Amino acid sequence: MISTVTQSFIGMPADQEARRLDAVRRYDILDTPPDGAFDSVTALAARLLDVPIAIISIVDTDRIWFKSHHGLDVEQIPRDAGLCASAILHDDAWVLTDARFDPRAMTNPLVASEFGLRFYAGVPLHTSDGHNLGTLCVLDKRPRGINRDQIGHLSDLASVVMDQLELRLSARRASDTLSTAVAEKEAALAHADVMAQEVDHRVMNSLQLITTMLEIQAEENADNVAGHEIGRAAGRVAAIARVHQHIQLWEDYEGVQAVEYLDHLCEDISDFVGGTGHVHVTGSPVYLSTDNLVSLGLVVNELVINAMKQGAHHVTVCLEPVEGGLCELKVDDDGPGIASNFDPARSTGMGMKVVSSLARRLRATLSFGRGTDGKGASICLRFPIVRDAAPRR
Repeated sequence: MISTVTQSFIGMPADQEARRLDAVRRYDILDTPPDGAFDSVTALAARLLDVPIAIISIVDTDRIWFKSHHGLDVEQIPRDAGLCASAILHDDAWVLTDARFDPRAMTNPLVASEFGLRFYAGVPLHTSDGHNLGTLCVLDKRPRGINRDQIGHLSDLASVVMDQLELRLSARRASDTLSTAVAEKEAALAHADVMAQEVDHRVMNSLQLITTMLEIQAEENADNVAGHEIGRAAGRVAAIARVHQHIQLWEDYEGVQAVEYLDHLCEDISDFVGGTGHVHVTGSPVYLSTDNLVSLGLVVNELVINAMKQGAHHVTVCLEPVEGGLCELKVDDDGPGIASNFDPARSTGMGMKVVSSLARRLRATLSFGRGTDGKGASICLRFPIVRDAAPRR
């Protein structure tokens, strides 16, 4: 014999039920852990209607799952045994004052069994697009009536349940949208990183090619002034290549760790210059933008090479953050030193013109003097710290 409840389901159009189940899946509520917000609703429903049992139910394909169950230690029941499955076929409250004598439910297992269900009142959990997910229902094992105000209370609480479900759905969608945006941004950054590395690789190849061509021209004109100047140009192009190469090696998620970068750059400069000179790099860790590092690297390259060419055996490069959001670069050497009336603006040397130009690019103050022991030269640059907003790796 087929029960009245099951017959009701046979009467529901299959496409309508399929859409309703899609809505159930959309809210992703089935089999989620207990939740205090929903438990508070069922506790309040039981108290307002003076009943022992209150349930928030979700009707699945073959079961009725309880998101919250006040006064009943059961998490789900078969769908054909649940009155909630009949209640969702209606858009208003579904009430049984005494199920023993109600033809809609007298054969239901919950009514006919020793459980002895007598009173049932359920309000559908209605979505904005017209689907009933389940119910907020109250139960009793004794017959009883219900008035309009009590049905109103139950309907209001059912709206609270739906508000909670809608808020959680919106939050999940927002999280999914954010995750998608983050993934797209990471993919774009990864693509930009690949493109930047390809550009860097091509720039490095071009610089090396230009250096080689200039060196060949310098050798062919070794006996005249032009050859000497071409050789100096080759050295500066090679310096630019060194600066870019080391930035690629040391850039990370925070920017470029400048002291480590300068240490490896100066090691490379020492190998390039040759001889017995030694360069010591010291300072505190500070992360700078790649734009800062390009200019800073070229400054260090000019000052270190110039010091060694002037006969310095020891060069110290020190980089420290100082007050006011500034960074200080000091290059000291034990060479012949600088004249007391030295004025970089009047200098005719290309190296000092390059250093002065780079200092302006760094927005740096540039000062000259003797070393700390009164010997050699001491050159100091103070410039504002600029960090990369979006480092490549």
